Amino acid sequence: MTDDTITTLDSGVRPRRHPVRTTLIWIVAVLLVIVVGFLTWTQIVMLGERPAALKAWRDDAVAIRSTDHSIVMTPTDGDDGSGLVFIPGAKVDPYAYLYKLSGIAAGGTTVVITKPTLNLAFFDTRPLSTWTADAPDVTDWSVGGHSLGGVRACMLADDPAVRGIVLFGSYCANDLSKTRLGALSIGGTHDGLSTPAKIKDAAPLLPPNAVFVEIAGANHAAFGDYGVQPGDGEATITSRQMRADITKAWSAFTGADRG
Repeated sequence: MTDDTITTLDSGVRPRRHPVRTTLIWIVAVLLVIVVGFLTWTQIVMLGERPAALKAWRDDAVAIRSTDHSIVMTPTDGDDGSGLVFIPGAKVDPYAYLYKLSGIAAGGTTVVITKPTLNLAFFDTRPLSTWTADAPDVTDWSVGGHSLGGVRACMLADDPAVRGIVLFGSYCANDLSKTRLGALSIGGTHDGLSTPAKIKDAAPLLPPNAVFVEIAGANHAAFGDYGVQPGDGEATITSRQMRADITKAWSAFTGADRG
């Protein structure tokens, strides 16, 4: 075998390696898997229960329409010019709140339930005007939400259009104590996530005139109709009574007799 033959063979069995390129390919692949996994996770929501939602749809006192970014509930009689932009909890179907909020809407308040980006309010960077524009005749706006939706609502409370903040099984992470906002915090005695103790600890972040209501027997999921939530306590209150208690708390907070 000649030297030329050995040289030729050597050149054929020594492939060039690109460690940097290989590493980059692996990094991109891992990131892609993470992104796809996260996007898939955000789409696995706690679905609203159909029977409860149908009660709201069939309520003659409430008109419901859906847009690409919201669900709008308007009173069919006696609109009082007030409105509530309501933000769902993390990965909770917006339609899961129809029944519990229908009493507020039937009493005269327009309710706009948001459809958060990726089903997570923290990823929703749209301004409050995105939803207030759905009810241009409303003159007195409150913003509120359930669980992490309430945390996000607190962050939107600095909008000039907002006069009140409403929290369902939630509390603020930012300081609103020096604002002149009206504030209503509704908690549940059996809430295993936003526990009464957590709500009490965060109370100083709300305005001094904040109204606190604790519903006996209510757990975290009782503020909507979407089934059992991991880590939650057990509810001993019916969905119908929960709706009535929420409506009563709202009526007392707004100073209106809505029945």
